[in-house]
Amino acid sequence: MRMHDTDDHFDDYLDDNPFGGRRSRPRKPKQSEAARSFEGDFDQESTRAGRLTEAERARLAAVRESALAGPVLPPGADRWTTWDDGEQGPHPRPDWLVTELAAADTELGVLKSGKEADVHLIRRAVPDTDRGCVMAAKRYRSNEHRMFHRDSGYLEGRRMRRSREMRAIANRTSFGRNLIAEQWAVAEFAALSRLWSIGVPVPYPVQRSGTELLMEFLGSSDGEAAPRLAELRPDADELVELWHQLVAALELLAGEGMTHGDLSAYNVLVHKGQVMLIDLPQIVDVVANPRGREFLARDVSNVMNWFRARGLPDRLADPDTVTGELLAAAGLD
Repeated sequence: MRMHDTDDHFDDYLDDNPFGGRRSRPRKPKQSEAARSFEGDFDQESTRAGRLTEAERARLAAVRESALAGPVLPPGADRWTTWDDGEQGPHPRPDWLVTELAAADTELGVLKSGKEADVHLIRRAVPDTDRGCVMAAKRYRSNEHRMFHRDSGYLEGRRMRRSREMRAIANRTSFGRNLIAEQWAVAEFAALSRLWSIGVPVPYPVQRSGTELLMEFLGSSDGEAAPRLAELRPDADELVELWHQLVAALELLAGEGMTHGDLSAYNVLVHKGQVMLIDLPQIVDVVANPRGREFLARDVSNVMNWFRARGLPDRLADPDTVTGELLAAAGLD
């Protein structure tokens, strides 16, 4: 994915995104055609009015309609499923995923609050059946905060074709901040879809509607989230195994010409003994981005420091060697 300037355009990396979802049937209020592809969300000709983007207005309207119209919600449920209202995840879809339109969503609480997004726990279930699943709902903030702390670096190069939108983003107006929030949601959903499809250990991306991203919940059946790498104190053998797993994941990324872009021990989860990469809206194209090598080296250094502090053997703990191997995998040796 290209690295970017506030003015620039989400381009080539997923222009021909094969993972755009299909609605099972039309339903009003419809989300715009923008939700179907990574680039299309910002090149559509439909208008955006006021402070909210049109896609976000549609999502909020759908939530209101779900609550006020149609059949009465099951006890405790907060909305009917939004499965057919948004961009859907890639095939093959996992067996645990509930796609039935008779399902309803129930909010179970907040998993994490951050400066840029909050992550909620949601149960989607078909009433009067044992069919259900638990998902993480990442909701990017827009008007509620002044700016994303990563905007200046990670939005470079993402050109938007309408000057009004470019000015709104550059000036950080309320409308511009909402556009940025939507860009981050689109970017993360597209990145997760691509990475999951090539076997990178990331949570399955279920769907995206406006600034809300639903994804696989990594944790226990009772709602306890998998621990972050930073929270663990592995023994020597476990430490080496986790390091090998993480390097293998970075090699898969590098083979596609990418690096995480903001990697640390805080955005790697360990779920059932397997490392899982999270927080990926800023994924970097190391080939096209002038700073790509720098971002890759920083990713390696950040996680290497954590592993070395916990006793990773010297034979594995050379960041220059690992960085060189990853650049070679990306075709940049």
